[in-house]
Amino acid sequence: MSNEQRDALDELLRAGPLDLGGDVQQQRIIFEEMMAATPIPTDVTTTPGTLGGIPVVNVDVTGTDPGKVIFYIHGGGYAIGSAAGSVGLASDLARRAGTRVISIDYRLAPENPHPAAVEDAVAAYRGLLDSGLAPSAVAIAGESAGAGLATATLVALKQEGVPQPAAAFLMSPWLDLTVSGESISEKAALDPALTPEGLKRRAADYAAAGDTTDPLISPIYADLTGLPPLLIQAGSHEILLNDATRLATRAAAADVAVTLEITPGVPHVFQAFAAILDEADAALTSAGAFLRTHLMSEPPA
Repeated sequence: MSNEQRDALDELLRAGPLDLGGDVQQQRIIFEEMMAATPIPTDVTTTPGTLGGIPVVNVDVTGTDPGKVIFYIHGGGYAIGSAAGSVGLASDLARRAGTRVISIDYRLAPENPHPAAVEDAVAAYRGLLDSGLAPSAVAIAGESAGAGLATATLVALKQEGVPQPAAAFLMSPWLDLTVSGESISEKAALDPALTPEGLKRRAADYAAAGDTTDPLISPIYADLTGLPPLLIQAGSHEILLNDATRLATRAAAADVAVTLEITPGVPHVFQAFAAILDEADAALTSAGAFLRTHLMSEPPA
């Protein structure tokens, strides 16, 4: 692990064209072009489908167990991104976990504000269980807003009496749409990817007329009792660092098994850069081991 790698990634992100708080239509195009510029590995096959009426992309990696699934939720501030755009990171995680992936295309804000995204995630998860897969064979995962939506989905499932998945892996989760965590200002100069202004714009798009302290909008304020084991990863150079640390504290207080991994000197969703950053490679390897520990192909006796 080298300072040179971290510095190169920082420069890459600062010079990049993506602006989370920019014009939604323009940023969606930029994001998809960025994702398309990186070829999908040759051991990965993608197939479109639906679950519970929600569009999904099925991601299969050669040599993995088809009886175990990562239910993946992409990031993008609730306004940008797609299931197809998530395939690179999701398949890298799946390879290390020995599973397949189902990535969902939930409805995006501002056209479809809350509760659309939560409704779509819950419907797709219900559809996955209705297909015959046991909850013990499913883990939920996501990055950034997708990790926040994954957490909100767990809370919604609990409220609706739906069985929880076996585990959850959350990368740089955005959990507080009041944008009030201490690191929002304290880490602003260090974060090469996110700005407080950009988060506030996307939070307004997603919450619309809703209360940003609603637990299904900002799950940092939710009752976390009964959630499955959590692995939370974040970098020390991101303004959402405090979202991750607060979630870990609140989960532990609610008797949830939680592991918090903070990697120094790296930015938001650094795991996406495993090809050029040793810390990202190590983080995904750790996540793969966590998921292997908790996932079962068959329900427990």
